[in-house]
Amino acid sequence: MGWPGDMAKSLLEQLPGIVAEGKRQAERTLEGLEGRRRVGLQTREWVLPSRDVAAKDWIADQSRLAHLREGGADAWTNRLIYGDNLLAMAALLAGDEHTPSLRGKVDLIYIDPPFDSKADYRTKVALPGVELEQRPTVIEQFAYSDTWSDGTASYLAMITPRLVLMRELLADKGSIYVHLDWHVGHYVKIVLDEVFGKDSFRNEIIWRRSYSHNDGKKFGAIHDTLFFYTKSNNYSFQPVFIPRSEEETIEEYPSICESTGKRFKSVSMNAAGQGDARTFGPRGLLSPPKGTHWRWSQERIDEGLRIDKIYFTSPGTPRYKQYADDIQGKQVQDLWFDFMAISSRSNEGVDYATQKPERLLERIISASSEEGELVLDGYGGSGTTAAVAERLGRRWITTDIGKPACMIMRKRLIDQGAKPFLYQAIGDYQVEAARSTMGRAFRIGDLSQIVLSLYGALPLPADDNPQRNLGSVVGGGSKTLVVVDSPAKLTGTATLRRALAQRDNLLGGWDRVVVLGWNFEPGIGQSIAALNDRRLEVLVIPPDLLDRLKKKGGIEKLRKEVRFASLQYLSIEPVSRTHSGEDERITVELRNYVLLSPEAINLDEANRAKLHKVMNAEPLALVEYWAVDPDYDGEVFRSVWQDYRGNTANDDDPLRVVTRAELVVPRHAGERRVCVRAVDVFGYEAEVVQTVAEPGA
Repeated sequence: MGWPGDMAKSLLEQLPGIVAEGKRQAERTLEGLEGRRRVGLQTREWVLPSRDVAAKDWIADQSRLAHLREGGADAWTNRLIYGDNLLAMAALLAGDEHTPSLRGKVDLIYIDPPFDSKADYRTKVALPGVELEQRPTVIEQFAYSDTWSDGTASYLAMITPRLVLMRELLADKGSIYVHLDWHVGHYVKIVLDEVFGKDSFRNEIIWRRSYSHNDGKKFGAIHDTLFFYTKSNNYSFQPVFIPRSEEETIEEYPSICESTGKRFKSVSMNAAGQGDARTFGPRGLLSPPKGTHWRWSQERIDEGLRIDKIYFTSPGTPRYKQYADDIQGKQVQDLWFDFMAISSRSNEGVDYATQKPERLLERIISASSEEGELVLDGYGGSGTTAAVAERLGRRWITTDIGKPACMIMRKRLIDQGAKPFLYQAIGDYQVEAARSTMGRAFRIGDLSQIVLSLYGALPLPADDNPQRNLGSVVGGGSKTLVVVDSPAKLTGTATLRRALAQRDNLLGGWDRVVVLGWNFEPGIGQSIAALNDRRLEVLVIPPDLLDRLKKKGGIEKLRKEVRFASLQYLSIEPVSRTHSGEDERITVELRNYVLLSPEAINLDEANRAKLHKVMNAEPLALVEYWAVDPDYDGEVFRSVWQDYRGNTANDDDPLRVVTRAELVVPRHAGERRVCVRAVDVFGYEAEVVQTVAEPGA
């Protein structure tokens, strides 16, 4: 935590220091927004939802064609961001060449952060004939262990800087809802008071999530808490109404008007504060009781008398009839008992453990935002916020550090037929993680030296190794050159060609070269196959390496544990093109998917054996999602056709994707560069690109 002696203090004693340090961390982030190395977002996919279906959907096809002809250049595009929300918010605050800074531009924030240190976040992966149980990815595990390393104190240290950045993103009239339960809720309330101010607190909302949770030693815990704050006193809020039952109507509106036959309740016409007398028809001029005034103007009183909405009690006091029919329903208060958590039988369930019901977000979004306004969810999870915001005509941004969550959200939004959206990731994530681990003075060469050491390579002399990223492994009569690529770039064909040249020429030449990379161009498998060089090996540096260094406390402890994994790759049949008037039909068919490094996946031995069985028998069953870009520009993958497991609109098999895609796109003269991208059930991506000649050319 960084505060000497804190472990001996109570949580209440630690809290001021936690909040102060959280504010300082946020301030450092804000100060870095203008810097040359500010955090950015990389667009991994521009998604035009167009899932594969069995029946021809002419309307959907025409909509897609129209969007493609327009180029999809909307002023705003919704965003699904994979990565740590602290870095995502820093990038949103900084802005980029496509979107200016969103500081003060977000109208509503809803967050549902994890709030149970003992929760089980394992993922079940159903494959044909087997079910695997995957532990969280290593990045998720370390994010989670950071959150709970010192219990509630570290949780508060995690949430504080994030709340500060959220306040920076909020518009002056914006609101935030923080969804928690008894584990940490009341501690977070204190932090919220510090960040937003006690005067900005609006409600503590109690949501009954289930009927009963019996416990023999205490009352059952069946509710969550939502804390509702605003950025200022001038905030947007629209009351929400729900229908009354017949029993509630009779109870609240007990009287029936003789002239109209409508049910009503009697309501006083006076309120506190001095006021003038009013004329009440035949009763003449009446003064309000001392210290009060008549609520209605003279014109409204005259109209009320005319339509029999005002009556007089036996002492002659005027009151008005509030008819049940004139009220939308029952105004929602701060106890929400009218819907509960998602059940296993729910139609909206997406098989996500902490999924929240759409009615919960409908209520929040309807109350605290208007159509066209911007909604942010920093813990996207199952995607309920984005799905509801989309349906209610709001713009949205959602983020999550879990790959399974991002895959679920992407599929859910495609299933819903959402407007085109961006799937983005944190740019230079490893560099940012390195700075947080090794200090702001860290240099990439320092990190390369650590990677070389963990691989078992000795660094080359400084004169031949100016970037400090080259090493050697010598033994058994063989010399291997080891090249560590930069975490600030994607390893691709150019890097591999340079490594081959170094192997052949540097220091008299080497028998082999091994390239260790952090981030890869999705088509790296195709690049390796095209080079067809047996003396080249490409391996993945564990993405959680920096977190593990921090946890384990040194290189020596990690040397035997770190594995440098191989890459996965995708292959397809030759792509075909046929012309049809102003359009053309493109047909793509998957051939094979190879997962080369199952050892890198977080499975126990029993589950790994099940995985090998499926890999050998039916490798394409590992594909979770695949998409096609018929005009790939080499930079942004624009998917205009998608299929994914669970899409049964094209077949009745929820465990497999279809392996053939047919899509109609605007006719294009000359070659087309068709890109196919696949994501497997573990979140690994692979890509293949084919250049296809024009028919008849």
